[in-house]
Amino acid sequence: MAEIIRMPKLSDTMTEGVVSAWHKKIGDTVKSGELLADIETDKATMEFESFQEGVLLYLGVEKGKAAPVDSILAIVGKKGEDVTALIESGNKKITAPAQQKVEPESKNEEPKKTTEGNNSPAPKLAEKAEYAAPVQTTTPISRNGRSKVSPLAKRLAKERHINIGLIKGTGDGGRVVKRDIENFSGSALPVQATEGYTDEPVSQMRKTIAKRLSESKFSAPHFYLTMEIEMDEMMKARDAINSVAPIKISFNDIILKAAAQALRAHPKVNVSWRGDFIRYYNHIHIGVAVAVSEGLLVPVIRFADTKTLSQIAVQTKEFAQKAKDKKLQPAEWEGNTFTISNLGMFGIDEFTAIINPPDSCILAIGGIRPAALVKDGNLVPGNVMKVTLSCDHRIVDGATGSKFLQTFKQFMEYPVLLFGMNSI
Repeated sequence: MAEIIRMPKLSDTMTEGVVSAWHKKIGDTVKSGELLADIETDKATMEFESFQEGVLLYLGVEKGKAAPVDSILAIVGKKGEDVTALIESGNKKITAPAQQKVEPESKNEEPKKTTEGNNSPAPKLAEKAEYAAPVQTTTPISRNGRSKVSPLAKRLAKERHINIGLIKGTGDGGRVVKRDIENFSGSALPVQATEGYTDEPVSQMRKTIAKRLSESKFSAPHFYLTMEIEMDEMMKARDAINSVAPIKISFNDIILKAAAQALRAHPKVNVSWRGDFIRYYNHIHIGVAVAVSEGLLVPVIRFADTKTLSQIAVQTKEFAQKAKDKKLQPAEWEGNTFTISNLGMFGIDEFTAIINPPDSCILAIGGIRPAALVKDGNLVPGNVMKVTLSCDHRIVDGATGSKFLQTFKQFMEYPVLLFGMNSI
């Protein structure tokens, strides 16, 4: 008897998924444990294995299309089995986009192009405004979606500052090829600008980021505490540590360690708002914001206060790479009790960050910069770093947040307080 395979919920925040690839086509035999599809969630693209066995009779979601969690992903059963009634009954349980059978692709069919790092359809070029000059400045596209400019011709045109829109292609179907660029007599003509724009579909990741941060910003009353920290002693300490550490230690690793120890000293910051109650965590799991092409991912360093600097360094580097490759698993991005966002490496002196639910606070780290410092009544050169703590005023008040920052500052300015025999 035929069985429905539904769109799985692959993360705690997932409401819909995009099928980025099918590994089976209609008529193929599917065995339990075999890879059926790649599904793009709000945080990663994950492989989905079938738990059912049979012949693939129906695909409920086209490649590159989105569908809600629990909608029909596919149907497997016996060869030739009628699944019409099953599709109708399955669709009544959830409101889903129109579904259709996906026929096997023709061998001669040109694969659809997608944007790099995103399996959504390629952005469509908007129509030009009526009053724009009739000069084409974008890559010509044929009716079947194929670019009418070869990659080599496109590169040569860019190097020679030639507007491709002025060239009549002599290749197959009017395609602009290398010889058309080389034979173009008006290469010195300036490119005439026109108005236009492109629309790019919002990825699942970007949708979730927008939803979660909007909810955080408008539901949690934020306030901000900024503090300046002298970094000269820590800079010396880091150099000394890296001379003996088994792996290079970054300032971000040290900041994470100091924040974890400060949280241990101030447990009222390591909390979350739960509506009818406040949850105080005994463990310290610190999320580290990582910028990726489609937004922001926050892998979590668990039990950060118990880890050495080398262990933190290894794990943060591993998570950063997995985040960029979209290979993070749910267990690696869930469970944070506090978050750190560091933009210092991008030349940012200071900024404020939006709290990452369910945390009550997020620590924004600016860059280390030279500054004139007053010590013992004398003006001396030094290095400082500004940090800003964003707090949820429902659970963390100004005094609590300030005491946390004071402890964090002490750890950063007096490394001997932070590093014990087993810290490295």
